[in-house]
Parts: sequence; C-alpha cells; structure tokens
Amino acid sequence: MDWKKEIYASADEKPLDRFVEGYSNTAIFRKIAFIGDSLSSGEFESRSDEGKPGWHDYYEYSWGQYIARKNGLTAYNFSKGGMTGQAYVEKFAERNGFWDPELACQAYVMALGVNDVINSGMEIGSVADIDPEDWRNNKPTFIGYYAQIIARIKAEIQPQAKFFFVTMLHHDEAAERDEKRRRHAEALYELAEYYDNSYVIDLYKYGPYYDAEYKEKFNLYNHLNPMGYIMTAKMIDSYIDYIIRHNPDDFRRVAFIGKGLK
Repeated sequence: MDWKKEIYASADEKPLDRFVEGYSNTAIFRKIAFIGDSLSSGEFESRSDEGKPGWHDYYEYSWGQYIARKNGLTAYNFSKGGMTGQAYVEKFAERNGFWDPELACQAYVMALGVNDVINSGMEIGSVADIDPEDWRNNKPTFIGYYAQIIARIKAEIQPQAKFFFVTMLHHDEAAERDEKRRRHAEALYELAEYYDNSYVIDLYKYGPYYDAEYKEKFNLYNHLNPMGYIMTAKMIDSYIDYIIRHNPDDFRRVAFIGKGLK
C-alpha cells in the first residue's frame, strides 16, 4: 500500500479538504478539555409562547462530546453559555473546580471570543499584554485574560499539554464586526507563537463562510441546531487530525504527557 495516500490528501492539502471518517488522530489524546462559551456547550435557543427566548446548555450535544464519543476519549466541558475569558479566570473555573489537577488533560481546545470581542466589545489586545513572570498581572484585554488560562494550566496543572485555539467563522455580518473576527484570528496566531505546544484551528480562513444559507441549514434561532453541532465536531476533529498529521514530531510523545517521562 502507499501509506502516504492514506495520510495526506494531496501535496498541498489544506486543513479541511476532507473530513476524517472513523478514528482520527485526535484519539491520541485520552483526555481533552473544551474551554468555551455557548457554542462549546451544546446550547440550544428556545422560544416561549410569547416569543421570549430561552437558552439551554445540553452538553451531550456539544461538539466536544461528539468528538469524544467518536474517538473513544474523555472530554470535559469547561464551558457555559455567555462565557468570556474574564469570567472564566475570575470566578467560573474556580467555582466549578476546573483548576483541580485531578482534571488535568493532555490537550485543551479553547473557543472563546464571541462574547468578549463581538458582544461586549472588549479590546482584543496582543501578546504585549502578557506578564511573563506572573499571569495575574496581565492587562485586562481579551488576550490578557485568554493567556491567563493558558499560563495557569501550564504552571499548575499540565505543563506539557497541547493547546488548540479556535477562531470564529468568517461572517457575512457588518464589516466592522467581521473585521473584529479577523483581528481575533490574528491575535490567536500571535499567541500560538508566544506559547509552545500551541496551534490555531483557523475556521475564519479555512472553515465555511457563515452566510444566510449556512445559517438556514445549521442554526436554531441565533445558536446552532443539532446538525450544526455535528458539523462543528467534524470540522474541529478533522482540523486537529490535520495538525497532528503535518507535525508528527510534535505529537510522538503525547502518551507521556503528565507521566514524568520523556
């Protein structure tokens, strides 16, 4: 057999040129944490008889849990509807015990930004907002709070863990708002350069264009429908698989993460 044809779709393969069927290389991680907001929590939006909206986190529908079931791994939803990086580091993670070393994972997939940057208008910031000596002194920007999460995990929980930073989709909304999405993606690339063992899942560049047709197929009001969460699971799973296949040296010792072995 030509194993290269099984590993690489083509010489110039892009991250989402194909969805992985069966086990993906994401399965090399036996424990993954998904840090995010409603879109990481399997949140569905309802309407009352009077038209009042309701929001419901059904974690079994989250794309992280679909990835876990497909690949036979353990996934933790460190997420909640409305979550921001600031809320995560100031109260949410502590309140829910997410800094507990017993919940240490080999990989962390971080999908924050919609509530911070788009809905609240927080300054995106840059890696210049990071205090390399003490994460508690980071500036109060999106990147400042986001980096606090990474730094604390590295310092106190799992120094060798792999991190995957998820961008937002390229959107057909107002140009000003979509420009924020683009700059959010740029900032995550900066962060991946700043921290070792870090990678960007760039759905802004390589994912589907979020237009009216996409929304009709995969949304329920202003959140995803069940098929939308499966679609997102396929994208994230296949993108992580792509990163691993194209960077094998980075992942050959994954089984030793947290074991004290080299």
